[in-house]
Amino acid sequence: MKKILLSVLLLSVIVVLAFQYKPVKETIGYVSKSIVLNQSLINKDSLTIKSRVKVPSGYKRVNYPKGSFENYLRNYKLKPYGSKIINYDDSEYYWQQGHIGILDIPVPKNGLQQCADALIRVRSEYLWDTNRKDEIGFNFTSGHYCSWKKYAEGYRPNIKGNKVSFSKTASANTTKENFYKYLNLIYMYSGTLSLSQELETITSVKNLKIGDMLIKGGSPGHIVMLADEVVNDKGEKLFLLFQGNTPAQSVHLVKNLEDDTISPWYNLQTDAVIPVSNYTFYNSKFARFK
Repeated sequence: MKKILLSVLLLSVIVVLAFQYKPVKETIGYVSKSIVLNQSLINKDSLTIKSRVKVPSGYKRVNYPKGSFENYLRNYKLKPYGSKIINYDDSEYYWQQGHIGILDIPVPKNGLQQCADALIRVRSEYLWDTNRKDEIGFNFTSGHYCSWKKYAEGYRPNIKGNKVSFSKTASANTTKENFYKYLNLIYMYSGTLSLSQELETITSVKNLKIGDMLIKGGSPGHIVMLADEVVNDKGEKLFLLFQGNTPAQSVHLVKNLEDDTISPWYNLQTDAVIPVSNYTFYNSKFARFK
């Protein structure tokens, strides 16, 4: 009876994981690898990305100036080690084996803050916090640009299919509360497809840096952000990655399921197959916020 129950449980897990757009054999392999992690690189008592993950032997962190987006990301606050990925509806995400940290980013109950949206939020909050609010703006999937500056002045989009026009229909409001209403609008009409078309393309891994993104534009598509960066004497770089996901859930720092000798660090390459948590990027492409 126990063997039957165990078989049923295993089959159920396989079926659920298969819905994440991976072959079953491939998914089983990643799940088994996710159990292994190079614990010598993890500092469980820390509460930032930089302090949570140690530098591999032979590498050193790449320096970035204080106040830069790169420095902002690597020092991003984390929840205590072992915190679980929670969906927007307060349920636990079904798979908790692919991450080593949860970023301290609230997940709205409206379910809108998915993979691209989470990175849009991180970038926007950085610009807000560094008094660069006029730079906050993103394209809708239709290609129309929607800025925080105009939204704060009271301009709202009138959307009819692929046609978008803006008119002043609201009072000026520059509060943080209104800023998050603006982000909800962006979440609704932007995504991996629009980002893949508007972001700057990075063609060489030598040029990758913290804040760049591994992206697959489309529906479904996916996107993750580079959170930290180390380099050795040969100029070879390793990176940490974090992601939001669908359904909208906790933004999390991921393990490297392919190489447990350096996990959670990644040796990234262009035009490569890169498994990241429960998604696989094929023919990998990279992009950067302008």
